[in-house]
Amino acid sequence: MDSRRFDLNLLVTLEALLAEQNVTRAAARLNLSQPAVSAQLNRLRDLFDDQLFVPAQRGMIPTPKAVELREPIRNALELARATVTSYRNFDPASADLSIVIACTDYLQAALAGPFIAGLRQKAPGIRVALRNLDLARLEEQMIHGEIDLALMTPGDAPANLRSRHLFDERYVLIGRHGHPGLKAGLGTSDYAELDHVIVSLRGSDFMTPVDMALKALGYQRKVMLSASSFLFVISIVSTTDFVALVPRRLAAAQMDRLMIVEPPFPVEGFAVGMVWHERTQDHIGQRWIRAQIVKSSEN
Repeated sequence: MDSRRFDLNLLVTLEALLAEQNVTRAAARLNLSQPAVSAQLNRLRDLFDDQLFVPAQRGMIPTPKAVELREPIRNALELARATVTSYRNFDPASADLSIVIACTDYLQAALAGPFIAGLRQKAPGIRVALRNLDLARLEEQMIHGEIDLALMTPGDAPANLRSRHLFDERYVLIGRHGHPGLKAGLGTSDYAELDHVIVSLRGSDFMTPVDMALKALGYQRKVMLSASSFLFVISIVSTTDFVALVPRRLAAAQMDRLMIVEPPFPVEGFAVGMVWHERTQDHIGQRWIRAQIVKSSEN
């Protein structure tokens, strides 16, 4: 068989002819004209080098070759139809899908974690891989299929990527329960005198925009530790007299370990969204995943 001449529609026609054993009825079944079906039958005969059907008193009867083809043709078309249907009708409960999500450690704990926990109930066959966010390579990673989705500040995303806003995050001040200097209604001067932990991606900076805002108010806080991970900050603050400003959602999940109060001065928050590439825009499984993340972010 010359595969360059192959047309899947020919198999659909052969299926109808095997079922009807009559060109007129097969044409009606396919919503085609009788001459069109006759032309396709001629192509099928040429393709398989066999008459396939021979005239009979009431229509035509299949040749042994056509009879042999009946089951393979039915199986092939059922597989093709099921494949097409599966991309239109996504069933989470039976889905077999892998997705790679890039995000910071904060969003792994505050958003990805709760999303994945809920996913186990709805779609146990979906596997999730979490990767650290590499903003400089994000677009390239998405183009090559290394990353499917990123959770991040959408304003930082490359312009060519799609994005959706999820929620606005704000900062709260945390310390251990029983901290001698931490209380609700803390003043700015008392805040500045506490021992602070800050988060720097490089883990070596001791200045942040918060320090610049404090300086404008005439204060300077005591930054004693610079860390590269919010999760480490939670751990160290819960067992020492350090305090830290952390995203509210992260702190809210640790209320049994932490005392949480409002900062004594305005601290600028940030937006959280999800970002993806055009290549996954219409994938029904990916669309479902994005919808679940939206729902998870609303909790």
